[in-house]
Parts: sequence; C-alpha cells; structure tokens
Amino acid sequence: MKYDFTSIMDRRGKDSIAVEYIPIPGAQVREGFDAIPMWVADMNFPTVPTIPQAIMERAGHPAYGYFDPPAEYYHSIIQWHETRNGVTGLSKDCIGYENGVLGGVISALNVMCSKGGSVLLHSPTYIGFTSSLENNGYRIVLSPLVQDAEGVWRMDFEDMERKIVERKIHAAIFCSPHNPCGRVWERWEIEKAMELYKKHDVFVVSDEIWSDIILADNRHIPTQSVSEDARNRTAAIYAPSKTFNLAGLVGSYHIIYNKWLRERVEKESSLSHYNNMNVLSMHALIGAYKPEGRAWLEELRQVLTGNVNYACEYIQKHFQGIRVSKPQGTYMLFLDCTEWCKAHGKTIDELLRSGAEVGVIWQDGRPFHGPCHIRMNLALPLSRVQEAFSRLDKYVFNP
Repeated sequence: MKYDFTSIMDRRGKDSIAVEYIPIPGAQVREGFDAIPMWVADMNFPTVPTIPQAIMERAGHPAYGYFDPPAEYYHSIIQWHETRNGVTGLSKDCIGYENGVLGGVISALNVMCSKGGSVLLHSPTYIGFTSSLENNGYRIVLSPLVQDAEGVWRMDFEDMERKIVERKIHAAIFCSPHNPCGRVWERWEIEKAMELYKKHDVFVVSDEIWSDIILADNRHIPTQSVSEDARNRTAAIYAPSKTFNLAGLVGSYHIIYNKWLRERVEKESSLSHYNNMNVLSMHALIGAYKPEGRAWLEELRQVLTGNVNYACEYIQKHFQGIRVSKPQGTYMLFLDCTEWCKAHGKTIDELLRSGAEVGVIWQDGRPFHGPCHIRMNLALPLSRVQEAFSRLDKYVFNP
C-alpha cells in the first residue's frame, strides 16, 4: 500500500479524548497493560497527506481575516459526490455550510416540524441524535430495526407506518449508512422508506456522514437519488470528518435541492450567529477531496474491511454468547452481549470494566438503545485489533 495504516500512532499529549479518557465509570487500566482506544468514532491512522499540506500552505500566510469560500471549495464537493456516488445535477446553490452534522439536523428539524413534535428514528440509535433532539425539545419515536435470518438489520416498515400515523409524525431522521449497526441500505429499502414518507408527508433529514466508509463490495445509495420526491423532501448532511478523521477541525455541509426547504434551513442555521466556516477546515476539505484523498480512501476501505472480517470471525470462533452482525459500512461493531452475560452471571457494567482493565477501551451500548450491548471501534492498525481481541479472549471472555 502507498499509505501507512500499520504504524501505531502515539496520540498522547495531542488533545485526543480517544486515548486520554476512559468512558466507563470506575474503570482503570491495570498495570502491565496499555490502553487501546476502541470507543469514540475517530480513527487511529494518520490522515491523507494532502490535508496537512493544504492546512500548512494556507496557515503559512499570516493573515486569517474574514473570507468567502472559493469556487474550489464547492467544486471539490460536487466532484467528490459525482465520483463517489454518481451524483449529477448538484450545484453550488444546493450546498450549505454547517458547523456539525447534529447542528444541521436540528436546523432542518426546526423547519420540518414544530417544537415538541415527534420525530421518527430507528433503534439502535446514534447517541448524538438522542441528546440533540432531547436538548431541543423534540419527542423521539423509535422504530426498532429487526434482524433477519442471516442476522442482517432491516427496517420494519409496518411498525414505521403505524407509528407515523398514530403519532402524527411529519419528520424523520434517516441514518445512511446506519450508526451503530453498520447497515448500508440497499436501493429497494431506501425506495420503500421514502415511498412511506411520501405517503404520509414526512420530511427527512438524512445523515450520510458515514457514506464514504463502505466495506467490501457494498455501495452507498444517496437518499436523495432514489426518486424526484426523495430529492425534494430530504435534507442530506455530509462531512469529510468521519472519512478523514477531521472532527477536531469542525465543518460539515448540507445538500438540499428543494429551494423552499433550503432557504428556511439556512435561516435556521444562521440564527445562532456561530454557524460560520473556519478557513483552515475549509482548506482541509479541499485537501481531502483531491484525487489523492480518493486513493487514500480506497486503501482505508481495504484495511477496515480486513479488520472487520478478522474481528467478526474471531468473535464467532472464540466468544460464545456474543452476537454481532457484520457491518457493511462504518468501522464500528455493535456487540450483543445478552447471552454471554446471562450465562456467566455478569452485568454489562462488569463486562465493560473487565475489558477496560486490560486496556480495551470500548463503549457502553445502552445510550445507543442497545440494552446489553457494547460499541467497538476497529479503525486502528490490525496489530492493535489483534492484541485487543487476544486480551479479551484470555482475560475477559475465556479466562
């Protein structure tokens, strides 16, 4: 490979919560073990070199005053979506800046439904949706995903429709690919969901921040691409941050084709007077969306696919009572520990602490609406993944 996905990057002292914080109350890493960060959704790989190059080139000019994004910024986004997902007809007018995906979600919901209104989400659910909707006074209505005979997570369309009708829902959040389950939705699934939303006049916020992290031979289908109606009833939110590990720089964007919807979302986004682009994060996006970024991403996808295959095969062979559906996108596992905890008389809190004590810093799945689940990040060198699973085998699941 051209790019480095094997070196162990030392992030200590570099402001990283992934390595400086343990999200499990009372847990401490025992002497003799180092911490392996496998919780918060950022990556332990150096990003594509064109990003720091773009930042340093701009930072080298000693003036950082008011600015407008150049045509290159919009062109980079348009070309990225055309190259990655075959998107055509995207213009500068349809692209708008958002400080973060969650801020964009709330701005869109403020247009789509009244304060205190009900919003449909699938569960398990990204913790950021839960906190941001609750903080802004929306009522969350969950439609649980169900696993089919092969363990693949599927939408329950009957349950979705029943809740839309009963709760008079006119706004939904669609997570594509899905976090934390890792589903990459097939076209027919998106079409069926969007037909249901059309039938009941439900506007959609589609969080597609994970749309570049597609594993194996799966393919991302943009929600707005499945029909003309979907194109007009959907606000899609994107960012280079998940793809290239840029969350600390801040900077997302929406794509909204519907002029009526777009102008109102932009108004909502402007009300805080803080939703303004950062000049260095803008240049980071331009650096990311270069041809080198596409080449780096293809190598990353291969590495992550290998990590996911290794982890899922290891779990199946060695961790009896732990269930996991192999993700088709993202780099997160969502482990169902129900059977193991029951068989061993352990609580999920005890299991979480046991892993953390041997340096496997994973994440409680309950805030994601997984009652006995653990969320686990595999975006780190394979040697670290192998070490983590070896420790879990020897000290946690099969001591």
